[in-house]
Amino acid sequence: MAKDIEQWNPEDPAEWESRGKTIANRNLWISIPSLLCGFAVWLYWGIITVQMLNLGFPIAKGELFTLMAIAGLTGATLRIPSTFFIRIAGGRNTIFFTTALLMIPAIGTGFALQDINTPLWQFQILAFLSGFGGGNFASSMSNISFFFPKKVQGYSLGMNAGLGNFGVTTMQILVPLFMTIGIFGGEPMILQNTSGTLIGKIPAGTETYIQNAGFVWLLFLVPLAFAGWWGMNNITDEHVSPNVGNPLGAFAKISFMLVLGFVAAASGLWLMLPQTTSGLPTSGFGISKWIVLPLVIAFTVFLLKLIPGEVGSNLKRQYKIFNNKHTWAMTVIYTMTFGSFIGFAAAFGLSIKVIFGFQHLVVDGVLTHNTPNPAGPSALMFAWTGPFIGALIRPVGGMIADKLGGARVTQYISIVMVASALGVAYFMKQAYASATPQEYFIPFLILFLILFAATGIGNGSTFRTIAMVFDREQAGPVLGWTSAVAAYGAFIIPKVLGEEIKAATPELALYGFAVFYGICIVINWWFYLRPGAYVKNP
Repeated sequence: MAKDIEQWNPEDPAEWESRGKTIANRNLWISIPSLLCGFAVWLYWGIITVQMLNLGFPIAKGELFTLMAIAGLTGATLRIPSTFFIRIAGGRNTIFFTTALLMIPAIGTGFALQDINTPLWQFQILAFLSGFGGGNFASSMSNISFFFPKKVQGYSLGMNAGLGNFGVTTMQILVPLFMTIGIFGGEPMILQNTSGTLIGKIPAGTETYIQNAGFVWLLFLVPLAFAGWWGMNNITDEHVSPNVGNPLGAFAKISFMLVLGFVAAASGLWLMLPQTTSGLPTSGFGISKWIVLPLVIAFTVFLLKLIPGEVGSNLKRQYKIFNNKHTWAMTVIYTMTFGSFIGFAAAFGLSIKVIFGFQHLVVDGVLTHNTPNPAGPSALMFAWTGPFIGALIRPVGGMIADKLGGARVTQYISIVMVASALGVAYFMKQAYASATPQEYFIPFLILFLILFAATGIGNGSTFRTIAMVFDREQAGPVLGWTSAVAAYGAFIIPKVLGEEIKAATPELALYGFAVFYGICIVINWWFYLRPGAYVKNP
C-alpha cells in the first residue's frame, strides 16, 4: 500500500523533479481508468435504452428517456458532497471506495436486464444508483488538482477529465460488442429491430445478451479497486487532507455524505415526477424542473451544513468558495462546456434512433413517428463518435489554453458552439418532419461532432482558468463544485430533448442551448477578457 504523504509542494521545482512528478503521474494513471469506469456506469443507459427499444421491452420511448435523466440528476447531485471528499477522507481512500461502489449498480443492472418484463421502477432505481459514477468526477478532479503544479494544470486536469470522459465512448463501443457474446451466461433475447455495433449492423432475429451491459464492467472495476488501494496516495498536507484518520472512518464519512446526496436527489425526482407516472409506485407532483433543480442543489448544500463535529468544520472552511464571485462565473461557463458534453453524450444515441430511425409520415392529417425507417442509420454505430471526439480533444484544449490563456480559448469555442447548435437545430427540424429523415443525417452528424469537439476544447480551457484564478486550497473544491452543477446537463439535456421530441419540436431544445451559450460568451468576456477584467485571460 502506498504511504500517506505528509508534505507536498509541487510548485517547488527541485521537489517536483526529484519525486513529485513520479508520484503525481502514478496517481493520475490510476485515477483515469477509475474515472473512465465511473462515466461508463453512469451513462450506459444511453446505450441500454436503445437496445431495450430494439428488443421490444414494453416501455414507452418517453419513459426510456427518464432513465438517462434520473441517472443524470443523481450523478450531478452526488458531485456536490463528492466535491469535499478529498479534504475529509483523503485521495486514496476516496478513489478506492467510490470505484468499488460502482459494482452495485453494474451487478444490479445485469440481473434486471435478463428479464424483458422487469418493471420500469426497478430500472429507475438502478439508474438512480448509477449516479455513483457521476459523483466520482468531482472527487477525482479535486484529487488530481493537488498533485500537479499550476504550469501543467491544464494538461493534467485535461488528461484526467478527457480520458476519464472517454468512458462514455468506451462504453458505447464495448457494450454493443459484449451484447453479442454469451460470456457471462444467462439466456439471450431476440432482436425485434435491426441493431448495430461499431463494425456494422446486426439484423433482427439475432440473439442478444443485453445483460452484459452491466456485468462487463466488473472485469475492470475489481482490479481498479485494488490498484487504487495499493497504488494511490493520501496527501495529509495541511492544505489538502490534514485529518484523514483510519480508512474505515473515511469510508463512513463518504457513505454518510453520499446518503445525504441521495436523499436530496430522491426529493427532487419525487417533486418532478408526473402524478400519473407508470414507473415508481409513488405519485409525484409534476413540478417544473427549472424550479426543482435549484432547490435540489440548495437542499444538498443545506444537508451537508448540518453535519456536526470535525466534518462540519471542515466543510465550513471549504464553503468559503461560495464567497468568491469567480466561483459563480466559472460555474456558468463550465456548465456550458462540460454540461453540454455530458448531456449530449447521454442523449445522442437515443436521439439518432428516435429522429432518424423512424419515418415521419402524415396519416389522416396528423404527423406520426411510429413507422420504422429501414434506411435509417444505426444509433449504436454512431452514438460513440461525438463523445469520442469531445473526450479525446479535451487534453488538447488544456494544452492550447496553457499557451494562449484559458478565457481566450473559451471565447472562441463558445462562438463555434452557438453556430453548431443552430445548425443541428435546423437539420433536426427538417428530419423530424420527413418521411426520409436519413437525407439529413450527414449534416446533422457533422455539426453535432463539431459541437462535441468544441465542448471538449472548452472544457480543457476552463480547467486552466480555474487553476489560475483560485489559490491552491480553493481550486480543488471549485473544480468539484463547478463540475457538480455542470453535470446537471446529463439530466437537463435528455429531459428537454425528450420533451421537445414528444412535442414534435426537437429544434427548440437546441435553440435554447444556443441562447445559453450566448450568455456565457458575455460572462466570459466581462470577467476575463474586457479591458479592466477582474483577471486578464487566465
